[in-house]
Amino acid sequence: QVRLVESGGGLVQAGGSLRLSCAASTRAFLGYTVGWFRQAPGKEREFVAARWSNSITYYGDSVKGRFTISRDNAKNTVYLQMNSLKPEDTAVYYCAIDRHVSDAYYSAREYDYWGQGIQVTVSS
Repeated sequence: QVRLVESGGGLVQAGGSLRLSCAASTRAFLGYTVGWFRQAPGKEREFVAARWSNSITYYGDSVKGRFTISRDNAKNTVYLQMNSLKPEDTAVYYCAIDRHVSDAYYSAREYDYWGQGIQVTVSS
């Protein structure tokens, strides 16, 4: 069992930045794919970013060039740096772990463990 805890969300004005953190309860997560997803009210869960254990990263089209996923191995923590935020980035953000190597890193169904989610609100 892997426990994930997100932090760092909140309210920010458009154009601003936030950094989300996802702390894992085990160092085993270093060998897994870690993903960030988001879900806005009335919408499906959307892929935001993923990072394979070999450091290859992927981003959703709507966040490319603005968001960066990174990892601090010493802290068992994955980060999502969000810059140039837009009102349409408003959502609950979730981090998740996929224990199996998969090309479907963009699919929420691939992920085994999820954090509780954290609200990000971007005002216009």
